Order: sequence, then C-alpha cells, then structure tokens
Amino acid sequence: MISRSKIGLNRILVPGANLEEFFKLSAALDLHKVELRNDLPGAGVIDACSPNQVRELSQKYEIRILTINALQKFNLGAVLPDIFDELKAMIGLAASIDCEAVVLVPNNDSDDKRDSAVIMQETVAALKALGPLLDDSGVLGYVEPLGFEQCSLRSKVTAMQAIQESGCKSYKIVHDTFHHHLGPDTAGSLENDYDIAYTGLVHLSGVESDIPIIKYKDEHRIFINDRDNLENLAQIEQLTKLGYEGDFSFEPFAGEIQTMEIEALKATIDQSIDFIANR
Repeated sequence: MISRSKIGLNRILVPGANLEEFFKLSAALDLHKVELRNDLPGAGVIDACSPNQVRELSQKYEIRILTINALQKFNLGAVLPDIFDELKAMIGLAASIDCEAVVLVPNNDSDDKRDSAVIMQETVAALKALGPLLDDSGVLGYVEPLGFEQCSLRSKVTAMQAIQESGCKSYKIVHDTFHHHLGPDTAGSLENDYDIAYTGLVHLSGVESDIPIIKYKDEHRIFINDRDNLENLAQIEQLTKLGYEGDFSFEPFAGEIQTMEIEALKATIDQSIDFIANR
C-alpha cells in the first residue's frame, strides 16, 4: 500500500538516542526520511551539533529531513509576537540543515475560551503574519490539526479554509491518522470538501487499547498492527485514492515504544511496514 521509500521516522520514537544514533537507526531500516523535534527533554533540535555537522550526518546516512516539530500555539493571538520570533528562529535552523518544513500546532488547551469565530479570525491572522517568513525562506509551514476535544483547530477542512483565506502559498496540512480518527472530519468530508493537494505529510500511529476513544492520548500511540483501532489502512487507502503521493512518517508516543531495546524496535517497525504494505 505504501512503498518503503515513502516512509520516515519521527524522532519521538527514540527520544533517548542522540542525533547520529537516530539517523543510523533510520538508515539501518532503509528508511531515509526523518522528522526532528524541539521538545525532547535534555536535547535541542540538533543536540550539540552545528548545522554543518547535521548536513554531514545527513549525507553520511543518506537522510532527508522532512520537518522540525513543532511551533506550538501558532493560532493564539495573545502570544503571536512571541510565536513570530520563535518561528523565525526555527526557519533559520531549518534552512541551515536543509530541512523542508516546520510543523505548526494549534492551541490545545481546555482553558481556551475563545469562540469558533474568534479562533478562525486569529488562525487566519496568524497565517497571514507568519506566511511571509516562510515565503522568504523557502521553508514550508505544515499546519497540523489535533483531534482532541479541547483543541482550537481539529479539522483539516477548516485548516484548508483558513490557509485559503490567508492567501499565503507556503502552507500545507499534516494528516495525522490518530488525530483524524479523533477529530470531526469524515471520509465523506475529505472526499467532498477537502483538496488533497493541501496535504504535505501523513503521520502514522496506531492504538490497540480498548478504552473509549474520548480517552485516547498520545501515550496510547504505538506502531500499526492488526489490532489497530484507528482504521489506518482505510485512511491510507482513501488518501492514496484521492491522489496523495507524498511521504508518511511513523509518530508513536507510547512509553513502551520509546524504551524498547533497539533490535526489538527495528523488528517492530519492520513488522508494521510489512503489515501496511501487504494489505
């Protein structure tokens, strides 16, 4: 269903590994696309490496850096000046290490009391304000709706509409299979109301817990297997039928994945890829 050349790894699955160890793991699995993060405890986006060292490591292991995850609360107007400065710094780093995009995450807070009209207004305003930074750099901005009930931007359709209203050309949208399952978008809304050309990346993870969907958290996200509750295979099939030809990135947050012994982790990743590819 997905060729191996289209699959990458998000660094969240091995937060204890240094950057070279992460690149080495990816290359050992014949996976040559990765996502970096700015939220790993005790580590920066590129650890203590210089941009030149990162480029050398990328060349050594034949790695393509897809994104840096993530600019948080991008659509919260009260912090937009700080967000502007943070994105500017992230874009500078991304450009220096040949990273293609920065992920933008909406405000995800149960204390957010803004109504839907204000949220849309501030989302569009943020996209307009931040867009020129991206346009001038050549780095893309990947907006990632989150399916959690408290999130201020849960729908890819709404995200697309906000991007269209902003008039900026450097934005794409992340389809996260976990968040899509939790969020309001349906197979029908994607087919009828969404332009697949806006999708820049797909995040993959599975959940096999029997708890109610409303209780799903990042800590439940593992690799996709035959006990998956998120309908990943159906999501992938629809995305490809709609014309998506881009990359997929595994993004499991579960502690049981993050603490797995390296050879067991490799085997688990291979099993998940085989499960997806053979369906």
